Amino acid sequence: MTITTDFHSGVTTITIDRPDKLNALSLVMYNELGEAFRQANEDDAVHAVVLTGAGHKAFCVGADLLESIPALARDEIDISAWNPAHLKGVEFYKPVVAAIRGLCIGGGFELILGTDIRIASSDAVFQFPEVGHGFVPAGGTLVRLTRQIAYAHAMEIMLTGRRFSAGELQVRGIVNEVVEPEDTLTRAQEIATLLAAHSPLATQAIKQAALTFGDMPMDEAFAREAELGQRTFTSARARQGLEAFARRTPKRDGKDV
Repeated sequence: MTITTDFHSGVTTITIDRPDKLNALSLVMYNELGEAFRQANEDDAVHAVVLTGAGHKAFCVGADLLESIPALARDEIDISAWNPAHLKGVEFYKPVVAAIRGLCIGGGFELILGTDIRIASSDAVFQFPEVGHGFVPAGGTLVRLTRQIAYAHAMEIMLTGRRFSAGELQVRGIVNEVVEPEDTLTRAQEIATLLAAHSPLATQAIKQAALTFGDMPMDEAFAREAELGQRTFTSARARQGLEAFARRTPKRDGKDV
């Protein structure tokens, strides 16, 4: 297996495990990664996911240049076959935290755009080199990037094909935190563990809203917001949380402060 998984305290860590090839994704690995996400999505014990790459040189440098890319160029496979690995066209509302160390290039960069919180090492390097080779980053980037950050920043990243540091992408709104290389995975898992401790109904409702409300007319979006809100407010977890909050609220003269 070149995609490995580990489960602990409600968090599944999915690792792209081919460090000798800078975690380049073979055709088999794309299938394995999609399957890992599917299993995490269907397992009720999993409340959050961490996505990372093995070793210290690369998170992932994208599709294997000796296999996957040539197969695409020969029109032997449909790029949509990789959708599950890129979390495209799937209802995956569990939060995903990326732990990015080293090179994050091409398809590897595309993978993190499908995650929700991104922790990058200070030595991480990001690039979409596709335009220089005559093609485009079509693993979700053409749709996601301009929706996630400012238009001018997104166009600079896609059109120039140059490399960016973790600090540059933090300023542009793609990376949440920049940490020391040895702390990258630990920090991502800390955040995922925090998320996993929250109500899965609430965290998944927030993510579902963020991913699906943007293109709706305002009134329709408000109606869907009310539906999701009602579902969470009436849940057993919400009742327990509200009761606990009421017990903690200090009172003065018989009234809430």
